[in-house]
Amino acid sequence: MDINAADAVQARRNLRQRGIKVIDIKAKVGQSETSQVAGKKLGTQLQLGTLSKLLEAKPSVKHKAVFASKMSALVNAGVPIVRGIDLMAAQQKLPLFKRALQAISLDVNQGGSLGQSMRRWPQVFDRLTVAMVEAGETGGVLDESLKRLAKLLEDNAKLQNQIKGALGYPVAVLVIAIAVFLGMTIFIIPTFAGIFDDLGAELPWFTQMMVDFSNLLRSPFSILLVAVLAALVFLFVRFYSTPAGRLKVDGMVLKIPLFGDLIQKTTTAQFCRTFSSLTRAGVPILLSLEIVKEITGNAVMSKAISQSREDVIQGVPLSVALGRLDVFPELAISMLSIGEETGETDAMLSKVADFYEDEVESAVKALTSMLEPAMIVLVGGIVASILVAMYLPMFSVFENIR
Repeated sequence: MDINAADAVQARRNLRQRGIKVIDIKAKVGQSETSQVAGKKLGTQLQLGTLSKLLEAKPSVKHKAVFASKMSALVNAGVPIVRGIDLMAAQQKLPLFKRALQAISLDVNQGGSLGQSMRRWPQVFDRLTVAMVEAGETGGVLDESLKRLAKLLEDNAKLQNQIKGALGYPVAVLVIAIAVFLGMTIFIIPTFAGIFDDLGAELPWFTQMMVDFSNLLRSPFSILLVAVLAALVFLFVRFYSTPAGRLKVDGMVLKIPLFGDLIQKTTTAQFCRTFSSLTRAGVPILLSLEIVKEITGNAVMSKAISQSREDVIQGVPLSVALGRLDVFPELAISMLSIGEETGETDAMLSKVADFYEDEVESAVKALTSMLEPAMIVLVGGIVASILVAMYLPMFSVFENIR
């Protein structure tokens, strides 16, 4: 009897499943080798498939905001959830997101809830999204909950883009300035140095310093210098990846003039907006604090929220718990306290979020207007210093000619 299998073990298993007693198995000539080759190819394909899945792009905040907005409109229009998810999956271009929506559609079609199905895909849907969806399902207002989620994600994305814009400009200009400085130092200064040496000109101390630095960069010692810098960057990344290191660095960042205040206002706006949306959707306060702690970008403020959550468990009002730690602005704490007293915490926090979002926007504009001339002066100063270093020896050359 002939049977196709990868090896003898698999062949015995297949025959037993058919109810056939196995006495002896012999591989046909060439069949074993073919099976081994096929097995190796299959294993390679599985490994490549697993690697490609690991490298798949995860959906951004904008992708999830668009999904929540469209799903809200579909549910509000009376479209069944499964049909709505199928429509969203058909329009989705990200492979990971598309596969997740297809699996969620299958789970919901088999009787599962949307929130529980989304929970099985943590690489696509974070705890904030899942909590908002589950709260909407529980209260029977899924469309409204999805609409609030879309607005929340859009606001968070807007804040993140403002911070990236404020920090990205000076970083980009600084990188360009360093590249220009290194290029002129490595390639231009040696040419002028050779000319001055042929003319016998005496180099001023500033020019000599630039020539020595150029020689250093072009020497084998520069490789060691690059290795040391790479090692320092690696050690910093490793240190920042630890809880204690991130807490230390984020604490120092909050103390940086201008940037620290901007980050504090951004985090406060995100905290107020997210916490307000979660509590308004019906998510319990303790779970809301746990979720807000995870999306906070600063470890110091995240720790403050975690400590406040423990105090709330003991019966301490949230405003009092946060006020003890002196991390959030006093205005936000005062408004939160008023909201707790009047029973309008979510509405009050929403107003606080609006205020600090406007503050962040104004701070970003002010910071950008200050950094633009500063960066121009920096780049101009670098180029001017090299030009001065090159032209100073010309005065002694002219004196020798006279």
